[in-house]
Amino acid sequence: MNPTDLALRLWPAAASATAVETDWLILAFTVLTLLLTVPVFVAITWFAIRYRQGEPADRSHTGTRSMLIEISWMLIPFLLTLIFFVWGARLFFISKQVPGDAMVVEAIGRQWMWKFQHPTGQSEINDLHLPIGQPIKIRMISQDVIHNLYLPALRMQMATLPDRYTEMWFKADRTGTYRLYCSEYCGTDHSKMDGTLTLMTQADYAAWLQNAGAQQGGQAGAGRVVYESYACGACHDPGATVRAPSLAGLYGREVKLADGRTITADETYLRDKILNPNRQKLAADYKQVMPAFRNVIPPDDLDRLVAYLKSTGATAQQEAKP
Repeated sequence: MNPTDLALRLWPAAASATAVETDWLILAFTVLTLLLTVPVFVAITWFAIRYRQGEPADRSHTGTRSMLIEISWMLIPFLLTLIFFVWGARLFFISKQVPGDAMVVEAIGRQWMWKFQHPTGQSEINDLHLPIGQPIKIRMISQDVIHNLYLPALRMQMATLPDRYTEMWFKADRTGTYRLYCSEYCGTDHSKMDGTLTLMTQADYAAWLQNAGAQQGGQAGAGRVVYESYACGACHDPGATVRAPSLAGLYGREVKLADGRTITADETYLRDKILNPNRQKLAADYKQVMPAFRNVIPPDDLDRLVAYLKSTGATAQQEAKP
């Protein structure tokens, strides 16, 4: 597809097996709908003409009744449409089961642009380069209003919400350049909030990352810069004057809460404690003095900071192994 073509094609090319199956589902259901409705309208038209006023037609009622016909024209359409319900439900459940080896790409929507960040730290504005043959999970949030990331070639879209992360995943199998859009009206320049999706072989993708100058430290390295810029170490580093829990190796570790519970410090826990530490899940043995960073730290900085904290947890786990 021509990247400069701003028109949304009625039926764009399919770039994944799921997109092809979705096309077949839509086409098959359209055919079934026509088979079930066209005979009804044809019969209505024929009866309207045949028994119109003034037409010499036999209008006497027959006493013949068929229970088989009555049941058939209710049961057969129901069973046929039930097939498509099962088919669609299967695709829905597949879309919610993200493979464990999926590559995570962070996306941020804002008026009126898309920002994407690769696991290696490389960022893009309104363009997204991805490899085929690799499960991709796009994790997204909005910085202002509701947006909707729409990838026509993959037959997928997902709402991008303020203060809430959403995600979608796919596995493309066809190289090429396609369009991406915002499909939720988001303000004056909504129609300009689009870009290009470039799908390439894994070798070409690796070369693109290298040529694009991905940072050696990746997102975790950028997160270290965020950690220092917000002076997190003033409270959480060893020797800090404020008594606060150490963040080194926190990710993946068991944390005892003030209410007696014990939970695992996963990614959700880290994000919640950064954005609103006073809300819930207060840590035991520590006085809560940390300010909330909701509406203070941008989503992309939060992503980098969490990536850094996760990397310190992974390092600590490796060092703890015998």
